[in-house]
Amino acid sequence: MKVAVLHNDVSGDSTLDEQDNLIQTQAVSHALRDLGHDTVSLPFTSHLKQNLTRLRQIHPDVVFNLVESLEGQGRFIHLAPAMLEALGLPYTGASATAMYGTSNKLVAKMILRDHGIPTPPWLDRKAWLAPGLVPEGPYIIKSVWEHASLGLDEDSVVHPATAEDLRGALARRLPRLGGTGFAEKFIEGREFNLSVLASDNGGEVLPPAEISFDAYPEDKIRVVGYRAKWQADTFEFHHTPRRFEFPPDDQPLLRRLTELALQCWDLFRLRGYARVDFRVDRAGRPWVLEINANPCLSPDAGFVAACRQAGLDYNQVVDRILRDAGRAEDRARGPGTNESNR
Repeated sequence: MKVAVLHNDVSGDSTLDEQDNLIQTQAVSHALRDLGHDTVSLPFTSHLKQNLTRLRQIHPDVVFNLVESLEGQGRFIHLAPAMLEALGLPYTGASATAMYGTSNKLVAKMILRDHGIPTPPWLDRKAWLAPGLVPEGPYIIKSVWEHASLGLDEDSVVHPATAEDLRGALARRLPRLGGTGFAEKFIEGREFNLSVLASDNGGEVLPPAEISFDAYPEDKIRVVGYRAKWQADTFEFHHTPRRFEFPPDDQPLLRRLTELALQCWDLFRLRGYARVDFRVDRAGRPWVLEINANPCLSPDAGFVAACRQAGLDYNQVVDRILRDAGRAEDRARGPGTNESNR
């Protein structure tokens, strides 16, 4: 097949997480060629008409969608699948609706809450306009749209005494958060990532991973922030390893995390691949932090590490994601549909 690999339009002064998108593009393209497909890489730019024209010229059989942002802003992530849907092109990963619903963290949290899936309590700007005390903290201030832990580090955790304190803390951090943010109750405890990969029978939850903070000093806040993910010259980067081995006592918790990850997959109608991030509080209760509908596919990323734990090599992972794009196309056509009656 001819596969167009759609990716971020990355410039030389892009951030580390943006540059990583090109590493993903190269790795996925190499795997696709190993699998016998013809590939062409295509940057997704702000010139939407140009994007449409190029895709029509290329006329791929399927698009491998790796777009994470547009002009460096995650709020536009759903535009790529929306464009592909408008063109009628099959593509990998989440639909435009699912991408929007998971990338906007406030929308995702409201959907989770309304369906009884535990997510930490939060306050947005509308909720704390009234002066006075705020519910007991601490809080962590996050971007509404940006992923890759953009603007997130241990100083994102605040202990406000009043609503004014919280508003001030948010306002100071907004420039680092892509302009929009909210305050979420900070769950002190363990952090887990559960990756989900499409299979013939729906989503398959891969071996759970825990981020270990064992090397952290007692008084250091345990956050997987931007430094931990991207800045190789930092303490956080070198002291937040993931682990896949767990004692027998953790098995009930791991089963519960697996159940919740599958519920998220089904609730948001995810496709291809995804990752669900959790915190587990000191009472052993899991909380869904975020749902990433297109986690990083770089060979050294956590999603790929979970695939290796499941016995899958990189080419197998790419093949399964690609095959699920075909299944999604079949589902979109509906039962009894064929080329003669489209």
